[in-house]
Amino acid sequence: MEKLLLRGARILDPSHGTDETGDLLVCDGQIERIGGAVACEDARVIDASGLVAAPGLIDLHVHLRDPGFTEKEDVLSGCRAAAAGGVTSLLCMPNTRPALDNAETVSSLLQRTEGADARVYAAGAITKGLSGAEPTDLRKLRETGARAVSDDGRPVADSALMARAMQGAAELGLFVTSHCEDLSLAAGGKLNEGEVSRALGVPGIPAAAEDCGTARELSLAEAYRLPVHICHVSTKTSVGMIRDAKRRGVPVTCETAPHYFALTERELLRRDADYRMNPPLRAEEDRAAVAEGLRDGTIDVIATDHAPHTPEEKTDFLAAPSGVIGMETSLAAGVTFLVLPGILTLAQLIGLMSCTPARLLGVPGGTLAPGSPADLVLFDPNETWTVEPAKLHGKSRNAVFKGMKLTGRVRMTLLSGKIVYQQEE
Repeated sequence: MEKLLLRGARILDPSHGTDETGDLLVCDGQIERIGGAVACEDARVIDASGLVAAPGLIDLHVHLRDPGFTEKEDVLSGCRAAAAGGVTSLLCMPNTRPALDNAETVSSLLQRTEGADARVYAAGAITKGLSGAEPTDLRKLRETGARAVSDDGRPVADSALMARAMQGAAELGLFVTSHCEDLSLAAGGKLNEGEVSRALGVPGIPAAAEDCGTARELSLAEAYRLPVHICHVSTKTSVGMIRDAKRRGVPVTCETAPHYFALTERELLRRDADYRMNPPLRAEEDRAAVAEGLRDGTIDVIATDHAPHTPEEKTDFLAAPSGVIGMETSLAAGVTFLVLPGILTLAQLIGLMSCTPARLLGVPGGTLAPGSPADLVLFDPNETWTVEPAKLHGKSRNAVFKGMKLTGRVRMTLLSGKIVYQQEE
């Protein structure tokens, strides 16, 4: 494997408080030296002046659609999209066909990741078939390689079953992620219940649907002292409840997605299904609360909830399935909507998208420390570009930031020292 010498980059590694201009040497798939002027005669030199070198992003919420829905995405195409967005590791959700609810399906998925452009970690299902009824064998899932468990896409409605899953996962060292939604409140809804749903005459999903689910998970975590990670936080009330729970020492972490801190329900006035996801885009007060939750540390992680669908599926505004793609735009959305307005520093953004996800999932990455895997992203924090869905690298085109000008462009992504993405000139 060739040696790479990144010359003159801004080396940004929040895991060690590093923010300096210097060189970075990659050798045998690992970070060998960082900082200062590095000499290495047999290395390929890459001029990184004006660029930021940071730990590769780790996305805790990705739908690879493999197996069963590979017309939308598959392991290899999803990882190509990841690499183009600076994502070097991802956690894939279990709502596939068949679901990732047994050792054989998880093992088969992980075997297909060989040679992919990102590291793939599997979230096994909490219940068989994501039915919410019969629990899976968490021990076998863990032994097969699952790093997390979730019924994402649907909540585990049975509180006793969820409590037992949280207990079993804690004993096995599995990361528990929860889709918080009261299905009775959300039933029939297509977008946020509010001004826009009323204007369009479309059934809405009230914020209370998410909030009731969040309250249940927080109650279980507090009562049983068991950790839980809450997915895709989108409402003002959920942010507030999580903030209060953390102050009481409840072992809860959470994530949000770029569309929740960048956009609002008003995008739905276009009647374009590419702006429909679950949970839906909310009101401005919710968007502002999510941004504040990121600023004050209530929200631990920015993930994408990357959810590919075919263009044909997304043609009908009301009948289309919910979900948007996001791995190729997440870093730029963070720079554009959080760093440039002064809500976060660039180091804080990288912490939310790389360092903290690595720590929570307990996987390599999230650092540029010498001896660590050379999983890194090289990006221009000042370059402005327009999101053109046809030029994205996955199979689907349902990009929520389509047509928008974003700031921050990935130039190169390294996985174990191998260049897996390089921006075309």
